[in-house]
Amino acid sequence: MTGHSSFVVVAITHDEARVWNSGLDRDSRPERIHVPEHHERHLHTRKGQNNIEKGPSKDDVEIFESVAHAVAGCQEILVIGHGKGKANHMVKMIQHWERKFPTTAKLVVGAIDSDLPRLTEPEILASARAWFDHFHEFGF
Repeated sequence: MTGHSSFVVVAITHDEARVWNSGLDRDSRPERIHVPEHHERHLHTRKGQNNIEKGPSKDDVEIFESVAHAVAGCQEILVIGHGKGKANHMVKMIQHWERKFPTTAKLVVGAIDSDLPRLTEPEILASARAWFDHFHEFGF
């Protein structure tokens, strides 16, 4: 994606990441990165089957690595996520980056837990702008 800003916002849920590389202007549009569609993907799982997995799923790894490549060249990353515990893809992505993309992980300057499904893109950006202003006002 062209026009990278030094400050990038990543909003991630279980099936999609939105990456704002072009700044925090109200008219900014994100790059959307979706969970890959696999024809062999088995959507029905028995109760407890998901708890057997150790680490992120193959789909998670693909989206986490796609996001890491999408933010290449930035200087600061704010991650906005949704979910709690094992369902928190924001935490999973940052942990994956710490193991596989440590340089990218070090660029994460903040994380916001939010109810992403209920927020519009302008509301996500407004939250990011407020965080950015507070972060830089106090010189963190």
